[in-house]
Amino acid sequence: QVQLVESGGGLVQAGDSLRLSCATSGRIFSYYRVGWFRQAPGKEREFVAAISWGGGTTYYVDSVKGRFTISRDQAENTVYLRMDSLNPEDTAVYFCAAGSSLDPTVRSSYAYWGQGTQVTVSS
Repeated sequence: QVQLVESGGGLVQAGDSLRLSCATSGRIFSYYRVGWFRQAPGKEREFVAAISWGGGTTYYVDSVKGRFTISRDQAENTVYLRMDSLNPEDTAVYFCAAGSSLDPTVRSSYAYWGQGTQVTVSS
């Protein structure tokens, strides 16, 4: 069964850091790109970051470049999203997803989704 399970969310203050984890089944980890999306209340789900199946290529939305880092641990079948210098605008439910279509920044490129983890940044 294909599964993605997010963890690591929480309530932090502006300027703090968090590391989100996305635990995946082995089949996903070996063959799919994994991405992170987020959805704030009343807003569309937006792309945040993605990493290729081999880990050699990463993608970021402009608003998180230099603050967020995506990585994957082959041994643990886990993808991480390290988030530094958090600000209130980063408050959202964060989802990880796996897929193989060409464009890593669009929702339709991802076939499998986790349930999400809440990140709240207070000012």
